[in-house]
Amino acid sequence: MNLLVSRDVQPENSVVRVGDVAFGDGGFVVMAGPCSVENEEQLMACAEVIADCGGQLLRGGAFKPRTSPYEFQGLGEPGLKLLELARERYGLGIVTEVVTEADVDLVANYADLMQVGARNMQNFALLKALGRCGKPVLLKRGPSATLKEWLMAAEYVLANGNPDVVLCERGIRSFDSHTRNVCDITAVPAMKEMTHLPVILDPSHATGRRSLVAPLARAAVAVGADGLLVECHPNPDAALSDGAQSLDLTQFRQLMMTLPCRILKA
Repeated sequence: MNLLVSRDVQPENSVVRVGDVAFGDGGFVVMAGPCSVENEEQLMACAEVIADCGGQLLRGGAFKPRTSPYEFQGLGEPGLKLLELARERYGLGIVTEVVTEADVDLVANYADLMQVGARNMQNFALLKALGRCGKPVLLKRGPSATLKEWLMAAEYVLANGNPDVVLCERGIRSFDSHTRNVCDITAVPAMKEMTHLPVILDPSHATGRRSLVAPLARAAVAVGADGLLVECHPNPDAALSDGAQSLDLTQFRQLMMTLPCRILKA
């Protein structure tokens, strides 16, 4: 059986449009923002800098699946409303995570791009619901998933009627604890051989260390990724989640200056 995600079915690249932003058309998309939406001041500070630097989409988690039940779980719908406010003020599309099938309609009311986190890559009920939701989907690779398993997860979305899927490599689990994950940089060109879907890289989760984010982001450009998903925060050391891998806003500006000129403002 030929898969809908495969180049056997569609040899040419798919272009996934999120508002005025296009993934897979030969451009390079930067999505950035805090791991978690914490408050209005934090989110607006990020959004202002991202928009000024030429970033196209604002990322931020309103619902946060955490390994520990005692860690910050996100603001929920109030966080989604803050993301909506940031979009109104700065013109940035919103990418945010949906955690459960029950939340798909709620998140779709606010988000421009629906993110499936690594832990949910094989949440098949959620993937089916996203196939019917009418919004583009950002599908992260699971920490132990093979490329085939990742493709089959995307197939669930396409098979349920939604062709607009962007794949995101975010590192896989390894024996080496020096970094949070080990970035499978080869997954980007390998997946682009197998599928017509756009493929991006998340250098923040792939390393877990902010000092490594910029070098890996530049590597993403070199291997042909269609974009980046980057975490930034006004004060990473005080972040409620994933501060160690988040760039501060000055570092984010510096990163943007090293990326292809077509994503920067004239």
